[in-house]
Amino acid sequence: MKKKLGVTIAVLIALCLVTVTFVGAKSLYETKKVPKGERHSISEIIHPSAKWEKVVDGAAESRFMEGINFDRSGSMWMVSPMSNELLKVERNKVKTVDEIPGAVGAKFHKDGRLFITSITGNLFAYDPEKRTTETVLSGYKGLNDLVFDEKGGLYFTDPIGSDALNPTGTVYYLNPETEEVEVFADGIAYPNGVAISADGNRVYISEFGKNRIVSAPSKAAAASPETPFVFAQFEGGIGPDGVAVDEEGNLYFAHFQAGEIAVVDASGFKYGTIRLPEGAGTFTTNLAFRDGYLYVTESSKNEVWRIKVKKEGLPLYGSK
Repeated sequence: MKKKLGVTIAVLIALCLVTVTFVGAKSLYETKKVPKGERHSISEIIHPSAKWEKVVDGAAESRFMEGINFDRSGSMWMVSPMSNELLKVERNKVKTVDEIPGAVGAKFHKDGRLFITSITGNLFAYDPEKRTTETVLSGYKGLNDLVFDEKGGLYFTDPIGSDALNPTGTVYYLNPETEEVEVFADGIAYPNGVAISADGNRVYISEFGKNRIVSAPSKAAAASPETPFVFAQFEGGIGPDGVAVDEEGNLYFAHFQAGEIAVVDASGFKYGTIRLPEGAGTFTTNLAFRDGYLYVTESSKNEVWRIKVKKEGLPLYGSK
């Protein structure tokens, strides 16, 4: 009798799991209407008459400005790995706030601290109130970018030493509850930028060495058949760097050495590109939304450009 009861319970559990998996699969792989003509136009993102504006005009040549962020008051922050600086823009002038070795990426935490990745393999946190910097993590090959999820968990990329022929880069996840770090994804050809989808279910990774974006189910995603896959493939330039997401789930990629931002929808279909104006550099590195504008750092000339867009940026964890 006990044996039969055990078998019955096992069958019921299996049926429940199959049902959950089926529901997840249906929502993910539900068929959609085939569109008439082109799916998208870049005019859905920017007005045809929109013009680029230069908001930071050529800082020190020794810098390589990237990691653009805005704090809650609207102040612009950046980092420079070449000059080991944490930077803040005041009245359109770039000022050094602190010296941080190899600072390359930055994101604000909800508590007001600015978390900073370093090519030295360290993760730092700068407190603007106390004007102090602490080391949060250390011992990695060389970090690049980072993003917080809605629970305060942190995804960060560790690309140094990897490339198209040696795909050994890793994306890690810092659990906010246990404060333990785990491997989220590995075997990547230089994981550069990283972002989270508007619904929180996917993590987008810029695989710089293969000029593409990879999507992987996030730590918050419900169980489903979805596995990591190539979300978007690019050509020209070298590869995608920083990533930003708008409220509708569209993705914006700073295409390094192309001098442009590529835009795709939440299914990976392309709207087109937004190219920097003639005379600008091609080292497009990082992106940020603010007050109806899309900002981009161009690191060869150390300039920041912005353009009016029709979409609102997805609120980041540190801005809530």
